[in-house]
Amino acid sequence: MKKYFLTGLLIWVPLAATVWVLNLLISTLDQSLLLLPTQFRPEALFGMRIPGLGAIVTLLVILITGVLAANYFGRQLLALWENILARIPVVKSIYNSVKQVSDTLFSGSGDAFRKVLLVRYPHPDAWSLAFQTNVPTMVSDTLSEDYVAVFIPTTPSPVNGFYFFVKKSETIELNLNVDQALKYIVSMGVATQEKPRGQ
Repeated sequence: MKKYFLTGLLIWVPLAATVWVLNLLISTLDQSLLLLPTQFRPEALFGMRIPGLGAIVTLLVILITGVLAANYFGRQLLALWENILARIPVVKSIYNSVKQVSDTLFSGSGDAFRKVLLVRYPHPDAWSLAFQTNVPTMVSDTLSEDYVAVFIPTTPSPVNGFYFFVKKSETIELNLNVDQALKYIVSMGVATQEKPRGQ
């Protein structure tokens, strides 16, 4: 009986978690419809709420924005918009910080999260997976040895974690890409590609 119950859990838990995450994501994206005037919302046009419509609209807006920003006219508009934001004191600080992070993470030319490292954490006899974010020039100039900046994600939620400067000599670079490392972290080491011994 216990065996069958655990087998059922192994089937339903991942499925339920996937549905929950998708529902949360779609519900969040559907909130974008609240930006529309009341008369243009699905409830007014069709007399009912259409789940997922906001998600589709949001994805289309993002795609169209990317297409427009890729041409000369779009780049000029984007530059004008950023110039306006740069003149607003508090908004400027927030926007520039978020833009710098997003440019680093999402652009193919950025160096952030391109290397997966092993670092000694939380004590000298333990190793943790970490992502190298950059080589901090300011810190390297202050300290006598070479240091690298690393982000150590927590498991099973890799969006949280710790940011440290560690000696480059005390890190080990792994032959893993970011996706593989994230799979290790999210699954708490269960979803590995290693073959069992004897195979």
